[in-house]
Amino acid sequence: MIKSPEELVQYISKLKEKREKKLQQPSVYVCVGTGCTASGSRKVYAKFVEVIKSKGLDFKVETIDDDEPVKKTGCCGLCSLGPLVKIMPSGITYSHVTVDDVEEIVEKTLVKGEAIDRLLLTDPITDRKVERLEDATFFKNQTFYIMDAIGTSECESIEDYMARGGYLSLAKVLSGMDREEIIKMVKASGLRGRGGGGFPTGLKWEAAYKSQGDIKYVVCNADEGDPGAFMNRTLLERDPHSVLEGMVIAAYTIGAKKGYAYIRAEYPIAVEMFNKAIEDARRYGLLGENILGTDFSFELYVKEGAGAFVCGEETALLASIEGKRGVPRPRPPFPAQSGLWGKPTLINNVESYANVPKIIKDGVENYRSRGVENSPGTKMFSVTGPLKLTGIIEIQFGTTLRYILENICGGTSNGQKIKAIQIGGPSGACLPEELFDLPLDYDSLKSVGAMVGSGGIVAITEDRCMVEVARFFLDFTKRESCGKCVPCREGTMQAYNILEKFTQGKATYQDLENLEYLAEVIKTASLCGLGKTAPNPIISTLKYFRPEYIEHIEGKCPSGMCTAFKKYVIIPEKCKSCSLCARSCPNGAISGERGKPYVIDQEKCIKCGLCVTKCKFGAIELVG
Repeated sequence: MIKSPEELVQYISKLKEKREKKLQQPSVYVCVGTGCTASGSRKVYAKFVEVIKSKGLDFKVETIDDDEPVKKTGCCGLCSLGPLVKIMPSGITYSHVTVDDVEEIVEKTLVKGEAIDRLLLTDPITDRKVERLEDATFFKNQTFYIMDAIGTSECESIEDYMARGGYLSLAKVLSGMDREEIIKMVKASGLRGRGGGGFPTGLKWEAAYKSQGDIKYVVCNADEGDPGAFMNRTLLERDPHSVLEGMVIAAYTIGAKKGYAYIRAEYPIAVEMFNKAIEDARRYGLLGENILGTDFSFELYVKEGAGAFVCGEETALLASIEGKRGVPRPRPPFPAQSGLWGKPTLINNVESYANVPKIIKDGVENYRSRGVENSPGTKMFSVTGPLKLTGIIEIQFGTTLRYILENICGGTSNGQKIKAIQIGGPSGACLPEELFDLPLDYDSLKSVGAMVGSGGIVAITEDRCMVEVARFFLDFTKRESCGKCVPCREGTMQAYNILEKFTQGKATYQDLENLEYLAEVIKTASLCGLGKTAPNPIISTLKYFRPEYIEHIEGKCPSGMCTAFKKYVIIPEKCKSCSLCARSCPNGAISGERGKPYVIDQEKCIKCGLCVTKCKFGAIELVG
């Protein structure tokens, strides 16, 4: 246990020297983030340990916290290429590594320093093999700030975090920084909430600090429920101590003695990593009573969320921690005045907390050197869709969407043109190709009816139907509505029913008018952020892709995606009159007689496609 800020600074200095030496010695770093774990990386890790021990290899590794040359590292961002393995000191990195590759990697790369060509990453932009992560265009075109030490950060080691400068900010704060000075610094940085709203973090801290009360709380919102979004999960898995340190600093600043990290239960690795981080911080005296020998005490606990999307809304989240049903409440009062159990509560996003130690350690000017005036710093995004590379990226605000799609992710994997991106999660907006050169920041996106949101970006190619995209996302939000307010509960359901009519070829111009009106009512009258933003996919697709709605009314889906506008037909020349299709049709829509081609009654056909799978002669096709 470390008993003073000065002792912590000295200890960190020694760890930094050891880490620099360690990186120059033979070692293996295996990514154990969720993406790589799903591809078998933990089995690969175990195999490396087994092979190195069985061969009796002794690399005399001067490690920080153990003597094993095989390390677990956090997510590198290239989730589509896992499992990823990085060999030091060469930095040679392999993708799609399997258990069968381990022995060869040990013999050729770890021992001899030779690269194995078939396992190297192929850069989709240059179409060349690259040996090091840092040489891949995917990484070179990003701006890493909170995702530092890509490929060599040890996600389970507090000592490694310290060796990279971790907890120096806490030591600085507890060495005598005035609480108002900390708030002034956070405000001057221009840090804005990374959870979606983009509210100035410093103003939140100031409000919580000024609120009167002997009991205050600090809460971390890690209830990341957006489909296709996994930035918070990634950060908690790769660098849990960065979030923990930010929360401890926040607690000191506002005068809180207890805090909660609300992490959804579907993130078991993140929960495991953060719980371990809490235990290790306690072991070093960075949590608990009299932290670093001062009169400041703070305890932190993990609360696992049950998976309700609405609990991402801060008042619903607080209700859930209290053991109540997770439903929002009207504001004011805001949580900073009356939050958890009616006490002043500071609640921030995972990424927001992780930025704070960096700002205090490196300074406001350093932080503001990235990004743009009203949106300084960087932002993590999860990029999904039919792209050559997908996963987690970190870019500075002001970067364009086109730059992300083409210069980082390498363009589409199927050769089709990207006609839209959906940004900001299910409550975000769909933007057309002509807006891809728009700077990516809070104000620019707001000016076109979109928002940064939690940071999800979904690429949509020209073969996708934008009406169906809107229906898909509204299906999610209507299911996740808590049901407390009528505009959200009933409005999203009715809007979804209208969208269903469009995709089923039954919509009229009156439906189009009703949909527009209903979307505005839901946005204006709903109680919380879920309801107010739920119609965004409708509003944005009506604004930028209105012709697709018109074509659906007139009997055509321009992308050919909606099957209601298609029909199954039997090609007479290929039909053998075997009756297999007729006997398999669940709705009796196919009829005919021996010796003559069978026919499909389009009124009865439910377009299940079963007839196509049964026909042995390829005589049935979907046309339209």
